[in-house]
Amino acid sequence: MTVGTTEVRPGIGSFPSPEAIRGRAGGENFSVASALLGRKTAHELLTIYDYARLVDQLGDAAPGDRAALLDLLEEEVDAAFTGTPRHPIMRALAETISAHRLPRDPFQRLIEANRRDQVRPEYETFAELVEYCQLSANPVGELVLHVFGSASPTTVELSDDVCTALQLIEHWQDVGEDAANGRIYLPAEDRDRFGVSDDDLRSEHANSALRRLLAFESERAADLLTSGRLLVAALRGRARLAVAGYVGGGRAALAALADADYDVLGGPVRARRSDRARLTVRTLGGRW
Repeated sequence: MTVGTTEVRPGIGSFPSPEAIRGRAGGENFSVASALLGRKTAHELLTIYDYARLVDQLGDAAPGDRAALLDLLEEEVDAAFTGTPRHPIMRALAETISAHRLPRDPFQRLIEANRRDQVRPEYETFAELVEYCQLSANPVGELVLHVFGSASPTTVELSDDVCTALQLIEHWQDVGEDAANGRIYLPAEDRDRFGVSDDDLRSEHANSALRRLLAFESERAADLLTSGRLLVAALRGRARLAVAGYVGGGRAALAALADADYDVLGGPVRARRSDRARLTVRTLGGRW
């Protein structure tokens, strides 16, 4: 933003508070405030979740110069690793970073995903969308594994599949909202294949072509989510419980989409809490 010829940079005061972040995002897939994980672990995971939502808020909904806000957040990430950040979300995150020696790269990738959102409103191919999820979703799973001391090349690779699946499912649930905001995550090549127009994404209800497309894309997400079976089996203790919760939530969301016959435009399509719990238990037991 400029006033006359003087550039005015946004300040930390432009960032939403922790309370605003949690109030907006409390019911989504990466909710981690569970008493079952223990107070300390739940708090540490919540600092990561708060950061991920903060990045999304600055990239998706913040007024003013979003690119400048993301630059300012990157400075806060630097401070979290080398000094003292100013925003309360980042100060809390700095403690988690120090306690678990978290890597910096996942935090940077989340910022890069939102920088991409400023210039790229849609994707041509499914492969391009999956590559975007490597920036927008997979870093969170990697950081969660580090908090539990369970990060290895094998578990991170499996986690990437799970997190990509969860991100895709969220995109399929939010087709109408995303389209209204000028973003389309359904790949263009698939929309062409199924005969789905941009206008179809803004209707009151999903037509048959869009429903067939969403069933196809949901099956792709389900295939990726099956890596959760191996990931849960590889983990122990609270890490196993937490990841099973994420996987069970994803399975329940897919079931809710199918139960709604993929009409994501007629109203919110979300899984019931009882279904999430049931499928989490099944995931813990290795039942698919």
